[in-house]
Amino acid sequence: MPTCTVYFDGDCPVCRAEIAHYQRQRGADAIAWVDASSCDEAALGQGVDRAVVLSRFHVRGADGSLTSGAAAFVEIWRRLPAFAGLATLASFRPVLAVLDAGYALFLRVRPWWRPARTGAPPAREAPDSTGRS
Repeated sequence: MPTCTVYFDGDCPVCRAEIAHYQRQRGADAIAWVDASSCDEAALGQGVDRAVVLSRFHVRGADGSLTSGAAAFVEIWRRLPAFAGLATLASFRPVLAVLDAGYALFLRVRPWWRPARTGAPPAREAPDSTGRS
């Protein structure tokens, strides 16, 4: 049973590279990695909307809860020993707020890196300043 499920956008080269880095870390084998850009609906799991998990990084905990944005990265870091210190630091509200603001900026430019794909889910609007589409 995975400790969590990570939903990532495999069509985004930056996202794909970062996830590949995490997947090479000790502890990554306990995490389920789901490329939401290309998986079938069943792989997403019940109650997970593809457009939602592609618009902003999401992690589903073993308890079924969904976390997004910088807090989702912290959930991954907690499970990877090499990132445990970063997870502890990023868990402080002020640090998490700064990380989330930086992630919101990344979401604004990410559509420029994500190529159009035939057969892909419909393109999404760029997120607003809150990180929502």
